[in-house]
Amino acid sequence: MDLDDNSRNLVQALTNGDPEKISTSRFSSLLASKDRDYLLSSTTQDDQVKISDLEGKAIGLYFSANWYPPCRNFNKVLIGVYEQLKSNGSNFEIVFVSSDEDLSAFNSYRESMPWLSIPFSDLETKKALNRKFEVEGIPYLIILQPDGSTLHDGVELIYRYGIEAFPFTEEKLEELRREERMKHENQTLTNLLTNPGRDYLLDQTMTRKVPVDSLIGKTVGLYFSAQWCFPCANFTPKLISIYHKIKQSLEGKGGGEDFEIVFVSNDRDQSSFDSYYGTMPWLALPFGDPIIRTLAKYFDVQGIPCLIIIDPDGKTVTKQGRNLINLYQENAYPFTCAKLELLEKEMEEEAKRLPRSNYHAGHRHELTLVSEGNGGGPFICCDCDEQGSGWAYQCLGCGYEVHPRCMRAVDPATAASVQHT
Repeated sequence: MDLDDNSRNLVQALTNGDPEKISTSRFSSLLASKDRDYLLSSTTQDDQVKISDLEGKAIGLYFSANWYPPCRNFNKVLIGVYEQLKSNGSNFEIVFVSSDEDLSAFNSYRESMPWLSIPFSDLETKKALNRKFEVEGIPYLIILQPDGSTLHDGVELIYRYGIEAFPFTEEKLEELRREERMKHENQTLTNLLTNPGRDYLLDQTMTRKVPVDSLIGKTVGLYFSAQWCFPCANFTPKLISIYHKIKQSLEGKGGGEDFEIVFVSNDRDQSSFDSYYGTMPWLALPFGDPIIRTLAKYFDVQGIPCLIIIDPDGKTVTKQGRNLINLYQENAYPFTCAKLELLEKEMEEEAKRLPRSNYHAGHRHELTLVSEGNGGGPFICCDCDEQGSGWAYQCLGCGYEVHPRCMRAVDPATAASVQHT
C-alpha cells in the first residue's frame, strides 16, 4: 500500500527512520502524534512514559470526563481493580482519553488516576480514537490485547467481574460465564445470603437474628436500595404497602405459603442504614456485609431501587420486581411467568374497555391510548415517576405518558388551563 507524505512522515517519526519497526509498535499508530511519542505518567504533571513501553501489554483505553457523575463513580471502581492488578504484577496498563472541558478539569481528574494519559492538548489524537472505536457514551473502556484483539465492553466487565476479568480475553470471559451459569443453576437462598461468619439476617428491631434457613420455601424479594437515592425514597413506601397486602392475602388463604423481603443496603454509613431500615417491616443483611457487593455483581444490579425475586426453591424468578410492582401492585405475586401471562391477558381485556383518548388533569394536550404494538413501549410515568410498559396514555405531540391507572380524566377546558406540558 502506498503512503502519502503525511503517513510516511508519521512512520518515520515513530520508528526513528526505520519503517519496518512499525509492526512492533502497534500502539504508536493509535496513541502517538507527529511530534509526540509519549504519554503522561501519573507520578507528576510533566513525567513521561514512552508509548513503546506498552508493547506486549493488555491496554485499557479509558474514555471519561470529570464533569459526568457516572464517570466519577466508575473511576473509583476502576482504580481499585487497576491497583490490585498492578500489585499482582499483571501485564496491564490503562490510558486515559479525556473528554474534559478544559485543562484545569483534566488536571484535577487526572490527579486521582494512577495510570497514563494522553495530553489534554492533543485534540486530534483524542478525536481519532473516538472515531475509530465509535465511542458514543462515557465512561467507555476498550481493552486492546497484544495479539490485536479488542473488547469493547470493559465497563460492564469491570463492574460485573472486577479483577477476575483479567486478562480480559474471550477465553477468560467464557470461563467466567460458565462459572456464573453453574452458580445460578446451583443457587440456593443459603449460598446467596450467608457467609462463613454469618448465617442470619436482622429483623426490624436490629437485635434479633433470623436464620437464613427460615426463609427456605418462601418467595423472597432482595431489595437493593439506599436512603440517599431519590427514586428509592419514592418506591419504598409503595413497596411497604404492597408487602403488607401480599402478606395479608397469603394469611387469609392459609396453606403455609409466605413472602418475605430482605433489604440489601447501599447506604453510605451505619447511621443512614439504621434510619432507613427503621422505616421497613422486613429483614435485612447487616450494613457493610461483604455479601452485599457479591450480590450486586451476581445479579448485575446496575441501578437502584432494584427488586430481585427468588422462588421457594431458591432460584431467580425475575430481576424486574420493581417494574412488576409498579404495573400490577400486589397482584404481581408470585411474579412467575404463568402469573404474568395471566395479568397481561387481563390487562388486554381491560384496555378494550378504556377510552381510546382522554384528557388528563396533569397535562394540557389530549392523550391517546397506546400499547407496545402501536407506538408504545417501556416508559416512565409522568404522573407517578415510576416505570411502565404495555398500555399507556401518551401525548402524540410531546411524548408525555402516564399509566392507565394514573389517568385522572378531566374535560378539555380544564386540561387546557394546565401550565406545564
